[in-house]
Amino acid sequence: MHIDDALLTKLEKLSYLEIAEDKREEIISQLSEIVSFVDNLSELDTTNMDPTFAMTDKGTQLREDIPNSSKNISQSILKNAPHSEDNFFIVPKIIE
Repeated sequence: MHIDDALLTKLEKLSYLEIAEDKREEIISQLSEIVSFVDNLSELDTTNMDPTFAMTDKGTQLREDIPNSSKNISQSILKNAPHSEDNFFIVPKIIE
């Protein structure tokens, strides 16, 4: 896949990003390197690989799911809010 200015413009639009004119060539170069690297991965022969292959036989380490909460955490978060009441954020109404 070839990365050019037209594709970068399309990616900008899709991602709602705006790339400065002086950074466009650098971004195109970096994206081209990334795509080139991913293309190298497609050359690997994985026909005899187990789809559940992992580097370890131990599996995923699990932990006990212990719920906990602290009033101090919510209060410290809410003190940064411009407006709050009864442990909730107050935001402008957006639905009429």
